[in-house]
Amino acid sequence: MDSPPPPNYDIIFAGGGTTACVIAGRLAAADSTLRIMVIDNGHITKENPLHLQPARYIKTMESAIPSLRTDKSTNDFTFHRARVGLTLGRSPAVSNASCVGGGSSVNAMFYNRAPASDYDDWMRLGNPGWGSQDMIALAKKLETYQAGVINSTHGSSGPIKVSYGCHETKLGKEFLVAAAALPRGRGFTEDMNDFSSCNVYGRLPKYIDASTGRRSDAAHAYLYPHTETHNPNFHVLDNTRVNRLLFEIDAENRRRAVGVEYQTGGRNSPMQTARVSRLVVLSAGTFCSPAILERSGVGNKDVLEKHAIPLVCHLPGVGENYNDHHAVFAPYLVPHGTTLDGLGTEGKDEVFEAQWKSEGNGPLAANSGVDAGIKLRPNAQDLEQLTPLFSERWETFFAHAPDKPIAFVGPVAPYFGGYTETRNSIYSMLYFTTYPKSTGSVHITSADPFAPLEVDTALLDLYAHHVIESRLAKTNEFNRDEDLVVLRWAYKWSRELARRTDSYRGEYAPEHPQFGCGSQARCGEADGPVDISVPEIQYSAADDAAIDAYHRKTAGMGWHSLGTCAMKPQEASGVVDSRLNVYGVDNLKVADLSVAPLNVGANTTNTALIIGEKAAMIIAEELGICGI
Repeated sequence: MDSPPPPNYDIIFAGGGTTACVIAGRLAAADSTLRIMVIDNGHITKENPLHLQPARYIKTMESAIPSLRTDKSTNDFTFHRARVGLTLGRSPAVSNASCVGGGSSVNAMFYNRAPASDYDDWMRLGNPGWGSQDMIALAKKLETYQAGVINSTHGSSGPIKVSYGCHETKLGKEFLVAAAALPRGRGFTEDMNDFSSCNVYGRLPKYIDASTGRRSDAAHAYLYPHTETHNPNFHVLDNTRVNRLLFEIDAENRRRAVGVEYQTGGRNSPMQTARVSRLVVLSAGTFCSPAILERSGVGNKDVLEKHAIPLVCHLPGVGENYNDHHAVFAPYLVPHGTTLDGLGTEGKDEVFEAQWKSEGNGPLAANSGVDAGIKLRPNAQDLEQLTPLFSERWETFFAHAPDKPIAFVGPVAPYFGGYTETRNSIYSMLYFTTYPKSTGSVHITSADPFAPLEVDTALLDLYAHHVIESRLAKTNEFNRDEDLVVLRWAYKWSRELARRTDSYRGEYAPEHPQFGCGSQARCGEADGPVDISVPEIQYSAADDAAIDAYHRKTAGMGWHSLGTCAMKPQEASGVVDSRLNVYGVDNLKVADLSVAPLNVGANTTNTALIIGEKAAMIIAEELGICGI
C-alpha cells in the first residue's frame, strides 16, 4: 500500500478575516519557516483605495440597501427567516465581510472597546486566561495609540494605529456641545475606552493612522508583510471557498483534522484539497465558521441528518448562541455643508483623492462624522421610563456592573435611508442596544457550500424562534420585549441631543415614528435648534406605541455578530474549550468572534483583534514557537 502524500502545510487557516490575519501574521513573524496557508472567500485588499481610504466604507454599508447598492464585492448580505416580532415579518440584513481582513477592512473604524467586566464574565464561564487582566494586556500590545495620553490600558508600539482621524465634520463637536446643554447629569471624559469609563460623553477614536490618513486594518498590519514576495512559506488564497474540513481516524481512534477541501473561482471550479501537518484553524467568522463545521460533519446531528451529512461529532452548540446588537439610524435634517458634501461627486472626488494622497487628510480621511458618542446607562429617573419590563434585566445583569452600558448613542454623517435627493442635508443619529437579551442561530440549508445560510437573528424576539412561535400560537400576541423598551428609551435620548445641536433643522419625518396629529412629539422640519431651556418632549402611551412600531419596522442588526461557536463547557452547549479546541476532534481550533461566549458592550473589532492575539499565544505555546 502506498504511503499517504506528505502534508502541504504546517498550519491552514480556513478563513482570512480579522482574527486570522492577527494569528497568521504573528506566527509567521515568529517563525518564517512555518508553511502557512490562509484561505478566504473574498478578495485581496492590499493597497486597494476602497479599503484604505476611510470614507469609502460608506460603499460597503450601502450594499445592504437595494436602492443604493453599487458594489457587492466587499460584503455578503443575508436576508433570512422573517421575524414574527417585526413589521410584516420582515427579514433584517446581516453582514459578512467578503475580503481578506474581514470586518476590519470594511467597517466604520469605530475604536470602541468592550468593558472589562465582559471578559471577566467569559472567564467565570470556565475560561482561565480570558479575564480582563489578560485581555487588556493584549489590547495594549496590539495598538499604537495616537489619540491622547497613553495610560496603562493603551499601547505605543503595536501594529494597529488608533487616532481621532485626519478630518472631522461639525457633527461630533456639535454633539458634545448639545450634551453639555442637556440636563441629564452625565459628564465628559478624555478617554471613553479605558475599559472602565461608562455613562460619559467623549470623542471617538478610530482605526485610522494619524500620519497617513489610512485605515488601519488587520490585513495590512499583520498579514500582507508576509505574503509570498517576502516569505515564500506564506500563502494566501483569495476568492476561494472552503467546502469542508478533512478528518482521519488516528491510532487512538479519534477524529483528527488533516486538511481542507476547497474551490477557487466559483461553483464550477474543480474541488481541491490541502493537507496539514500541525494544525487547522477555522477562522471564517460568526456565520461561516459554524457552517463549515456543519458541512464537515461537526454539529447537531439533527441538522446534519437533514442534509445527509455524515456525522463526525455531535455538538449541538454549533450555530447556536448568535448574538448581535440592535441598531437604528434615525435621520435628521441639517444645512448643506454639515456632512461630507461632495464625496462621491465627479470632480470633487479627484480633488479629495489628491489631498488624501499628498497630505493624508481631507474628506477621504474621515470615517464620516463618527466623531463623538456616549455609552449610556440609566440613572434613577431613566429607570422609571424603563420599568417594569426592564427591571429584572437591570437587577440581574447591569446593576452590579457599572462599566456595562445598555446602549450607545452618537452622530453619523451618512444617511442610509431611501430618499436620495437630499442625502447631503441629512445625517443619522445612531443608537444601538449593547446587550440584547434575544439570541438567534446560524445553520446551513444544504451541504452545498454555495447555498445561502439560514440566519435567525431573533431581532426583537426575546426567545428563540421555536419558543416564541409556540407562544404566539397560544396567545396571538407579540412578545413584550425588554429589548424594545431599551430602543424606545434610546430613541428619546438621542432625539433630545439632536434637537440641541446647532445644525438641527428638524427630523426627516417619513423615517421617524408616526406620531398622532395632536402629539407633542410630532416630527418635521425646523428653523433651527431648540432653546437650551426648552423642556424635553413628553411622550404619551400612544407615542410610545408609535416608537415601538417604528422600531419593529426599522431596527436592524448592528453587524457585530458573535457567539456561534461558543467557548463554554461542552455540557453548556459549548463548541470550543478555553484553548480554542473543538470538542470531540483533534488538531482543530476555532479562532474568531464566533468563540465569544457572551456579548460585548461595544463594536466588536477590538474584541476580534484581542482574540487573535490570544489565539496566537495559545498556538505558539502548543507548537513550541517562541517570540509571540
